[in-house]
Amino acid sequence: MLKIGIFGVGHLGKFHISNWLKIKDAELVGFYDPGDEVAEAVSKQYKLTRFTDPDELIEACDAVDIIAPTTLHYELCEKAIRKSKHVFVEKPLADSMEQAHKIVKLAKEANVKVQVGHVERFNPAYLALKGYELNPMFIEVHRLAQFNPRGTEVSVILDLMIHDIDIILSIVKSDVKNISASGVAVMTDTPDIANVRIEFNNGCVANLTSSRISMKKMRKMRLFQKDAYIGIDFLEKKTEIIKLKDDKDKDAFTFDIETPSGKKVIAIANPAIPESNAILLELEAFTQSVLQNKATVVSEVDGLIAMDVAHHILQKIQSANYLVK
Repeated sequence: MLKIGIFGVGHLGKFHISNWLKIKDAELVGFYDPGDEVAEAVSKQYKLTRFTDPDELIEACDAVDIIAPTTLHYELCEKAIRKSKHVFVEKPLADSMEQAHKIVKLAKEANVKVQVGHVERFNPAYLALKGYELNPMFIEVHRLAQFNPRGTEVSVILDLMIHDIDIILSIVKSDVKNISASGVAVMTDTPDIANVRIEFNNGCVANLTSSRISMKKMRKMRLFQKDAYIGIDFLEKKTEIIKLKDDKDKDAFTFDIETPSGKKVIAIANPAIPESNAILLELEAFTQSVLQNKATVVSEVDGLIAMDVAHHILQKIQSANYLVK
């Protein structure tokens, strides 16, 4: 049984609590949150012990779940890791690259498990592609959200786009060659909308657009590779594969097209996507990583690399905006 302590019981923290309570191999020992009103309500609703001293909570558990503001990630990670506690921490990993590097170093020295909350890795629309060979040469992403003051302590790059950066880096097995970016701060002091082009050494190009001031919600990724087009709708939980037919496509809908090189048979497949809870899946995966002593699905190194690309994007935006001024 893995004893869990939670740091931060705001909007997302409550989702984490309700999901931890569903995991048979985990036991919630309590939570820490400095907000008296929120803490009292959570303690009453979930019958959980509130700790008023972060160190006491860390001592009482085997692992911590950090859903506090990004500015507190490093401080809490450091406290937990130095006491040899395993860590689940929401994205982004830390508030700065310096802090992220320190967390990676501390985790290695303490030999503890760290998982970063890039929840889209557990989205059923993405998981439906498990076992399918992905080798995209062009990727297009749109992640749009309506404005919500929650989470705006960081830019749209670190708030929304980092989900897609992490997914793309896990798919494209190549180093980043070049980044171009533009962004505008509209409602906050940091970019609220941004467009980014990432070029990889293997020739793959990814175009990403993220906005937190949109009139509608959208979370779509399109992958184009030699033999296929793959569409992933993270919001609607739908996946579509359009490709040249092969022997594996016996149950797919097919149709013929005429090309300069002759007739081609196109297969369209919509993989079955079972109902699932991405937050529950990521917390279960973290639990099993600790109990079975295996690598986490999204490690602290993954979180660091995604942050590194995100910060390079921010630097490009800041440079471009400086030149405009």
